[in-house]
Amino acid sequence: MKKEIHPEYQKVLFVDSATGHKFICGSTLRTDEREVFEGVEYPVCRVAISSASHPLFTGSKQFVDAEGRVDKFRKRYAAKPVQKKEEDEGDDSKEEKSKKETKKKATKKK
Repeated sequence: MKKEIHPEYQKVLFVDSATGHKFICGSTLRTDEREVFEGVEYPVCRVAISSASHPLFTGSKQFVDAEGRVDKFRKRYAAKPVQKKEEDEGDDSKEEKSKKETKKKATKKK
């Protein structure tokens, strides 16, 4: 590593401005503000949101999904029931018709 081109890595005190929560983390951040925390003086960086104030971590604003995603998908893309037409009693059923058609195709190929 070249000397004197990299910023100095130091411990920095981060303060959540919404809750006042404080935590120490290593950083190359330089600030003029300093504060004593647990008997040691640290440079201070004030942050708007941290894990102490973010709704995802605090659980204060949770999105409640009444239906599961899979259920929504199945409901949306489920096959719609086909309305059966009343067939005459003398007509063959659909299965019998398809069997007859396959037999006709097989005999034509020979």
